[in-house]
Amino acid sequence: MRILGINLPDEKRIEIALTALYGVGRSRAQSVLKEAGVDLGKKSKDLTPDEENAIRKAMETFKMEGDLKRQVASNIKRLKDIKAYRGVRHTRGLPSRGQRTKTNSRTRRGNARKTMGTGRKVEAKK
Repeated sequence: MRILGINLPDEKRIEIALTALYGVGRSRAQSVLKEAGVDLGKKSKDLTPDEENAIRKAMETFKMEGDLKRQVASNIKRLKDIKAYRGVRHTRGLPSRGQRTKTNSRTRRGNARKTMGTGRKVEAKK
């Protein structure tokens, strides 16, 4: 099954397979399937064409994939343009939601900034 140019995994339950789309999590997938009248436990390869069309129709109401990525990028760009604190944190590649940075924040800052022991240089042996 293909939605928005993305192939959904055939062997997974449709509830899980829909989460392969950007902007669709478990709760949204469940609500879409409930609206379309499709069983949550059904595999995506076992869907009938009518069920596939019902799922596509239910998904059209949401902003997903490219549109959602563009919206998120434009929101971050707006914050950077107005020089908001959150925008500055995005620009510098630091956490933008108030987390501490003395320790942790390796995901945002990268692994390269690790400290070495106590920070003292090793003396050359005689």
